Amino acid sequence: MRLLLVEDNRQLAGLLRKDLEKHGYAVDLAENGVDAEFMGKEEPYDIVVLDLGLPQRSGLDVLKNWRREGNRVPVIILTARDTWHERVDGFKAGADDYLGKPFHVQELLMRIQSLLRRSQDMPGERLQSGGLVLDEERQLVIPANGKSIRLTGTEFRLLRYFMLHSGSILSNTRLTEHVYEQEFDRDSNLIEVYVRRLRDKLGKEIIVTRRGQGYIFVAEDQ
Repeated sequence: MRLLLVEDNRQLAGLLRKDLEKHGYAVDLAENGVDAEFMGKEEPYDIVVLDLGLPQRSGLDVLKNWRREGNRVPVIILTARDTWHERVDGFKAGADDYLGKPFHVQELLMRIQSLLRRSQDMPGERLQSGGLVLDEERQLVIPANGKSIRLTGTEFRLLRYFMLHSGSILSNTRLTEHVYEQEFDRDSNLIEVYVRRLRDKLGKEIIVTRRGQGYIFVAEDQ
């Protein structure tokens, strides 16, 4: 999943980026409100972690502008300002969740995972689809036989995106945009390589190729 982290504290941003990437997110970073608003308009992020106290343009204004233009990307507000009225202002502007500083990274990760599942109408504490359960903490997939299968970082990111969008035709371009960060070579054929690896581990029938269109992750009831 591709995430936009908007934070002007470089030390904190660097630490968060490292932790988020370790847990399977492709992370782009913006350090001011103007860049954040532009990136949020131009790139297809799955979720945004947005600080309110930004230089050049406040996080609240960035969020208002996104929502005014119809951008419904899930947003978690991250701020040191922990008064109740600022929480209300954030939710009124269109925030989906709110986390005050200081915080534990594990709580942020749990909120991100929960919000991603809610955004795809997937209730529950674990991501489940196609007879598979994804252990996001350990980056393992558990098939029906209960025997855990370890995934590489890219396999994990790709499978998580497939499971969150089961039944949808996903083009190579779309998968690349959501599995890799901004600087990745979009002309690469690595998606095809990792789809093949997932099929080798989980069975060829789990991901169907639609020639000229892309791939479909097949849930059990489809």
